[in-house]
Amino acid sequence: MPIYEYHCDDCSQEFELLVPNSRAEPDCPHCGGHKLTKLLSTFAAKGDGSSAASSSGGGCCPCGKGAGSCSMN
Repeated sequence: MPIYEYHCDDCSQEFELLVPNSRAEPDCPHCGGHKLTKLLSTFAAKGDGSSAASSSGGGCCPCGKGAGSCSMN
């Protein structure tokens, strides 16, 4: 089951939820609101960090600056 991040337009809270694929859109756990925006979130990948991109310092970050060089990672 994936974990999704949401923003509630009713109470302005942001939260994460484990959402089963078969379930309809969730309600806000803070206010019960139905006006939710699914947020773009980061993800975790398995590995030991020895890939060419992470060891060379470039290419692994979407901004192109490399790991640790910007606020995106």
